[in-house]
Amino acid sequence: MVATANVIYVVTIVLYSLSVLGYFLDFLQSNRKVNKIAFWLLSIVWILQTLFFIIRAVQYDRLPVITPFEGLFFYAWLLVTLSLIINWSFRVDFLVFFTNVVGFIIMSFSLFAPSGDVPDQLTDLLISELLVIHVSFILLSYAAFTLAFVFSVLYMFQHQLLKQKQWGKRLLRMENLPKMERLTFVMTTFGFPFLLIGLILGFVWASTQLNALPILDAKVLGSIAILILYGIYLYLWVVKHQRGYSMAYLNVAGFLVVLINYFLFGQLTEFHLWDE
Repeated sequence: MVATANVIYVVTIVLYSLSVLGYFLDFLQSNRKVNKIAFWLLSIVWILQTLFFIIRAVQYDRLPVITPFEGLFFYAWLLVTLSLIINWSFRVDFLVFFTNVVGFIIMSFSLFAPSGDVPDQLTDLLISELLVIHVSFILLSYAAFTLAFVFSVLYMFQHQLLKQKQWGKRLLRMENLPKMERLTFVMTTFGFPFLLIGLILGFVWASTQLNALPILDAKVLGSIAILILYGIYLYLWVVKHQRGYSMAYLNVAGFLVVLINYFLFGQLTEFHLWDE
């Protein structure tokens, strides 16, 4: 089973890289044939990722989202899944390309993460439904914020094309600016409550399992900072009715904090022992 999973993982990485390359060529040359090939490659990647996820779940008899390797893999799987669903629902050109550039980078990072199971001495402490839900909700929020980031980047890219009057096939394939703004807001609206609930569940798990609330933990502080930043974004959108380039910049800034919290603060944490 382990050998089969390893082969699936390697094939997934290769096909994922070819798919991203295909979308990149389509972005440069507006080649619909290459776009279709890249889409089918990405669909195969999703099937292989799902198969790998199931094999690992059976192998360790739990939902595989706890270890750093599993978290990165699940994050990448979520990005592939959501990008395919949104592209099928809204037909937003270049969404899949930009989203899966991020997804491929995330999955590439998993190559360097320990791929084993949770250490035996932590198994009883960590493996619980509450913790799995906590981690899953946090990663779902990160996936939603990633898509919001992509929509913001597409908004800024299209805004620059219009400002510089660079008419062409690439611009014609992009959605209008208000729709990009709206989709950014929708994905942020999805991500915010997932992160809030995930953070609350983390506090509940810590209080019941460790008899402590890790308020001053680096990763917890980072998550609170993310909530505040995206909360400001939602406040400005809903209450102040702010729109435009500055809101896109704010959303991009929020995603940069997400990356800092996930990768940098994950190394500084003293509470999230399984991240080490």
